[in-house]
Amino acid sequence: MKSKRRVSERVLESLCERLAQSIKTGLKAWPLPFPPLSDPDFPVMHPKDPEKIVEMGVGLLQVDRGMFDRHLAIVVDLIVPHRMNLTDDPFEIHEKWLMKRLGTLTERLQFAIATEWLAQALDQSSPDSDRWWLSIALINGLCNASHGQPVHQGYHLVESIALAERPGTWHTQPDVSNANIDWNPHGVVPRNTSVVAHEAGTDAAKWMMEQLENSGEERRKLLIEWCRLLLERKELILPLGIPQILIRRAGDPSQEVSTRVVLCLAKLIEGDRDSALECIRILHGREDLLTRRAMADVLTRLFRRITTDAIPLLEGMLEDNDESVLAAASATVGDLRFIDKEMWADKIVELCNHPSRIVRRNLVYTIRDYLEEFSEDSRGIIPKLWANGDETVLTRLRELLMRMDEVNADRFAVTLRSLDGLDIDGLWAPMRVKDEDRVAQWQQWLVGEADQPTTPERPEIHVSDMTEGELPELDNALETLDDLGFLD
Repeated sequence: MKSKRRVSERVLESLCERLAQSIKTGLKAWPLPFPPLSDPDFPVMHPKDPEKIVEMGVGLLQVDRGMFDRHLAIVVDLIVPHRMNLTDDPFEIHEKWLMKRLGTLTERLQFAIATEWLAQALDQSSPDSDRWWLSIALINGLCNASHGQPVHQGYHLVESIALAERPGTWHTQPDVSNANIDWNPHGVVPRNTSVVAHEAGTDAAKWMMEQLENSGEERRKLLIEWCRLLLERKELILPLGIPQILIRRAGDPSQEVSTRVVLCLAKLIEGDRDSALECIRILHGREDLLTRRAMADVLTRLFRRITTDAIPLLEGMLEDNDESVLAAASATVGDLRFIDKEMWADKIVELCNHPSRIVRRNLVYTIRDYLEEFSEDSRGIIPKLWANGDETVLTRLRELLMRMDEVNADRFAVTLRSLDGLDIDGLWAPMRVKDEDRVAQWQQWLVGEADQPTTPERPEIHVSDMTEGELPELDNALETLDDLGFLD
């Protein structure tokens, strides 16, 4: 108990200092927004002196020692290392460890206190306006980093404000099953799984987000992280003006901010397509390298959502001079086949002569799909790649052609004819390892001295021919296929 008392006193002393500093920082944005909820018998008056709010916050902390002890015990259990013996007192065993992490302790405690104060301010039965001024200032002062607690805790608190609901109370409830004591097999409980934005609450949440947007780079990055999470709540996208925020931040001077906006595009398209297209236009027009790379990385996801509107993005990225952008963009060329197969095939032909080796290498990955659609290869793509390819391209083509020989000898014969005049000695070497006689037969066929080889027949596997050790493996494989729906 002595160790717990020592830790508690040290943490409380540090917490009082940091809480006062956080509230002061949050009060720099003055005046504060009015609370979403209030008691009609007691009209809310905005505080006149910011210092009184700081004094009230520290005073409440010092008076309500039970609240502090409760949150301290919870936070310590969350952050201390794993204990083999759960009966050990974490304060006694980890005292030194905890004292070295006062910053982490006090940050988590401040968020816990802000959550409790906000819950009291948003209590439907008796909203506490004093706790509102404290919580809104404290949250504003604490949210100053784009990682950790300000992202996840801060987001939940802002969401609570927008809904004017106590933190955590608006989430849907699990269905009551027969494992619960209150289960009623004859009862039907209507459930409303949607959330509703509160008008005054969204005004307060927008105020909070404006403070972040008008601050430094780190707070603007935090704002985008909040937006990305809030996009999951479709009911809040328009009331909070998230599309407008993302459009403005797409042109942010900081490339660190704009790259985070890129990660919001997929969900923004689902919520507000027109705003998303405007956001994409701004981001695609940026010249900084990080944003260009980020846009190339999400190009496949954009193709799936905006289809033809993503084609100009691909065209622009294929003209980039950065290898990373070219690599990501060329790997996305295959998505064109879902829009226009002829355009897709023509684009492959065009890129066969691209100056970048990495673009030509990535084309091989889509050749198999190309041959399924255009088996005759009238565009001569395989000869072009074989003539202009480096060793990596040739290795991938050899693997493709060897597989073609195994499954469709007629198609392989057409491909061999198309390679006439090119050096294909590199193709025969790996094929000889598998079947030297077949290679000799193909070579003789090419010079007209033998008939064309036929597609090898695949041996049938009968269960009666399997050993006892192989049968369980077959059963497991069939069960897996059945679970995946392939045997329906």
